[in-house]
Amino acid sequence: MTDTAEPTTSAEGSGAVLELLSFKVGEQEYSVDIMAVREIRSWTRATSLPHAPSYVRGVINLRGTVLPVVDLGVRLGIASAEPNERSVIIVVDLGDRAVGLRVDAVSDILAVPGSGLQSPPELLADQADAFIRALTIVDGRMIRVLELTEVLPATEVAA
Repeated sequence: MTDTAEPTTSAEGSGAVLELLSFKVGEQEYSVDIMAVREIRSWTRATSLPHAPSYVRGVINLRGTVLPVVDLGVRLGIASAEPNERSVIIVVDLGDRAVGLRVDAVSDILAVPGSGLQSPPELLADQADAFIRALTIVDGRMIRVLELTEVLPATEVAA
């Protein structure tokens, strides 16, 4: 686990440090800005909704609030395991709404300097590339930083 005492910031300037929550979806490692993470929950079976997009697993009751749960593997178009005891739901805040992300496992909390973030290559062949804000290398692992507003547009995940 990588940890520093430097403050968290969303700026990606060369002197700023961005704290990321990393997790696995299939065999790939992704991350989100930790400031967007509200909580991490163990996998809970979701109640399906008719006519929901294929990547929406359904909804769960989160302390009296109906929370949509998105299967991140399906949304990104990559193979991921069926939910099991290691699967988790990462609850993220997107402005005025919260959404659960179903991932295969949480890996680490990372502190990455802004200078350690690189823009993804311009490849139009893979739709999932549109969801990637940046790439970083930590301990020899390439980790993708997700742009949550692209992965979870407001018009598609309203519950």
